[in-house]
Amino acid sequence: VQLQASGGGLVQAGGSLRLSCAASGRTFSSYAMGWFRQAPGKEREFVAIISRTGGTTRYPDSVKGRFSISRDNAKNTVALQMNSLKPEDTAVYYCAVQKGFFTSATTVEYWGKGTQVTVSS
Repeated sequence: VQLQASGGGLVQAGGSLRLSCAASGRTFSSYAMGWFRQAPGKEREFVAIISRTGGTTRYPDSVKGRFSISRDNAKNTVALQMNSLKPEDTAVYYCAVQKGFFTSATTVEYWGKGTQVTVSS
């Protein structure tokens, strides 16, 4: 599986961005999909995960209520809608194929190339 993320950019605090990740391969619907982020000098952290069918999602408290993950199995895409962005959301964002419905970076099977999100105050 190959992943290509897009949609990052520079936005003011309180603004919104939508990240998209396109996956190759015919087994996309067999995997839970996740988003992670990594800020300079910090460890990569979990942002969102969605189950294979899209029926279940999970978020950390830091983004809950502001971020929303979705997927389209017919198009092999997963998206992350980010609203009410804060400067602390600034990071490189990565989409990921998870081995199961897990939130740990250690269980990621495939990583996409990251996309930079910068939120100015």
